[in-house]
Amino acid sequence: MSQPNNDEALKPNNFLRHVIEHDLETNALAGRHFAGTPGDAAHHAAGPLDPARIRTRFPPEPNGYLHIGHAKAICLNFGLARDYGGICHLRFDDTNPEKEEQEYVDAIKEMVSWLGWDWNAGGTSHLFQASDYFDFMYAAAEHLITAGLAYVDEQTAEEMRVNRGDFNTPGTASPCRARSPEENLARFREMRDGLHADGAMVLRAKIDLASPNINLRDPTLYRIRRATHHNTGDKWCIYPMYTYAHPIEDALERITHSVCTVEFEDQRPFYDWLLNALADGGLLARPLPHQYEFGRLNLSYVVTSKRKLRQLVEDGYVAGWDDPRMPTLVGMRRRGYTPESIRNMVDSSGVTKQNAWLDYSVLDGCLRTDLEGKAGRACAVLDPLKLKLTNYTEIFGSADHREACSAPAHPHLPELGIRHFSLGPELWVEQEDFMEVPSKGYHRLYPGNKARLKYGYVIECTGCEKDADGQVTAVLATLVPDTKSGTPGADAVKVKGVITWVGAHEAVAAEVRLYDRLFKEAQPDAGGKDFLQAINPDSLKITQAWLEPSLKAVPLGTHLQFERHGYFVTDRVDHAQGRPVFNKTASLKDGWK
Repeated sequence: MSQPNNDEALKPNNFLRHVIEHDLETNALAGRHFAGTPGDAAHHAAGPLDPARIRTRFPPEPNGYLHIGHAKAICLNFGLARDYGGICHLRFDDTNPEKEEQEYVDAIKEMVSWLGWDWNAGGTSHLFQASDYFDFMYAAAEHLITAGLAYVDEQTAEEMRVNRGDFNTPGTASPCRARSPEENLARFREMRDGLHADGAMVLRAKIDLASPNINLRDPTLYRIRRATHHNTGDKWCIYPMYTYAHPIEDALERITHSVCTVEFEDQRPFYDWLLNALADGGLLARPLPHQYEFGRLNLSYVVTSKRKLRQLVEDGYVAGWDDPRMPTLVGMRRRGYTPESIRNMVDSSGVTKQNAWLDYSVLDGCLRTDLEGKAGRACAVLDPLKLKLTNYTEIFGSADHREACSAPAHPHLPELGIRHFSLGPELWVEQEDFMEVPSKGYHRLYPGNKARLKYGYVIECTGCEKDADGQVTAVLATLVPDTKSGTPGADAVKVKGVITWVGAHEAVAAEVRLYDRLFKEAQPDAGGKDFLQAINPDSLKITQAWLEPSLKAVPLGTHLQFERHGYFVTDRVDHAQGRPVFNKTASLKDGWK
C-alpha cells in the first residue's frame, strides 16, 4: 500500500487535498470495513476495518485509447491515494458493449503502468470491471422497482425527450409511471429475458419530474441492447446506463472520494439519491462515497474527442492510434515524451473547479527539463551537404589517416563515458552551414571565413562545387593546423562560428522523422469549427540523415539530444539494429510558430 508522504512541502495545495485532510482529521472515514474484494453491505460487514486510509479510482471506459486529457485524472487519483496512505483502483466502466473491446482494456492497463502507477497494493490487485457487478446492479434495480422508486417506461425515445421538459417547463408524467411495483417488476423481467425488442422500453428512476435539475427527471437506468459483451458474452440483453452503474461501482468498491471532471457536477444529486436509496434498503454499506469535481485539463493544438481522433485514424490523416502526432498516450510515448514529463505537466497545471487550457509549450518545457539531465548527446546531420578538406592529405600525410576526436556522452554526467569518432578528408555538414553570399551576422562557412568543426579543427572555407543546374554539391575548405580542440594552442585562431559534423567514412545512415504539431490552430475544433481544416501540412517531414558512429547500435527507447537540433528517440515500431529510425520529440527551445 502507498504510504503517506510526510514532506508537506512536496504536496501541492488544492481543494481536494483540503477535503481529504479534513475527512482524515475528523475521522469521517473511520469505521469503514472492506472485505478485500468489492461487494454489498453484508459482504463488507463481515470483513475487517479497511487498511486504506482513503480509496480513489480511475474508471475509464474501454472504448478507445487514453489521451493526454486522461493523464490528469490518472495522476490525480493515483497521486492522492499515494500521498494519503490510500489505494487507487483501476476500474473499467464497461457498460456499453457495442463500443468496448479487449484491445482497449489492454492498452489502458499498459499506459497507466507506463505513467508510473500501480493498482496492486498489499499483494492484492485492485483491477476491477463494472461488468463483474452486473448481477448486483440488476438486483439493485429490482429493489428500486419493489420500493416504488423505478418503473418500466414504454414511450418512444422522442416522447420521453419531449415529456422530460426543459429548463422552463417541468416534465410530464409517462402513462407508465403509475404502474404498480408488481407490474413494473414483471415487465423488467421480460426485458431481462429478451421478450422485447431493442429500444422497446427502458427502466427509469422515479424521482421528480419538476426538478430544476433535468438529470433528476426520472433518468433512465436500463435499456435493452442485444450486443455481445467482451467480458460477459451474451449473458445479458439489458445493460445499465453509465450514470446508474458508476455510483454503484464506487460503493461496492468502498471508494471514499469519487473524483471526476466538472461535466459530472449536475449528475451528483442523482449519484447521491441512488446510493442513499440502496443504502436505506440495506444493499450498500455506509459511509457512502462522495463525488468531487475538478476542472478538465485541455492542451492547445490538439483534439481529444474520441470521435475526432478515430476520424483522424480511419481517414488516414495519421498512421494509427500510436502515430507520434496523436495526443494519445501511446502516440506520445512513441514520439518520445517521458512519463516524468507528463506527470510534471499535470502537477504544474494545478487542480481547480474550472476547466483550464495549457499551452503545448508547457509540455515541451517539462520534457526538456526531464531530458536535459539524462539524455546522452550525439552529432547528427539532418540536411546533409558534403564538406571536402582539400589539404587533408598535406596535413596528415595520407588520405587514409583518421584523426581521432572525442566528446563527453553528457557534459554533466561523466559516468556516461566518452563518445569516439574521427575526422577524414570528407565530412557531412548541414546545408544551412554554408552560404555562398552570407547574410548579415552569418558566421559559419562562406568563402574566406573560418569556423570551428565542433570537437575538431578550425577550417577556412575556400569555395564550393556545383552541378550543372548551379546547385551546391560540396563545400571546399582547408584545415588550419594546430587548432584541434583540447590541444595546446587550439584557441590561437579565434572564430565566431561552430558547426557540427559527421565523418563521411564512418557515418551511420538513418531515417529521421521530424514531427511537429498536428494542427496549426491552438483550438482547432473550438466553436464547432471543422478541425480538419486546421491540420498542419508540415507536421511530418522525413529525412535521410547521417549520424555519428556511436549510434550504429542504439537500443529501443533510447532518448538522445542531437546537438543543436533537439531531442530525439528511437522509433518503437520501425527502429532496428543496423537500420536506425529516430523521431524528433522536441526542439532545444520553444520556437514553434
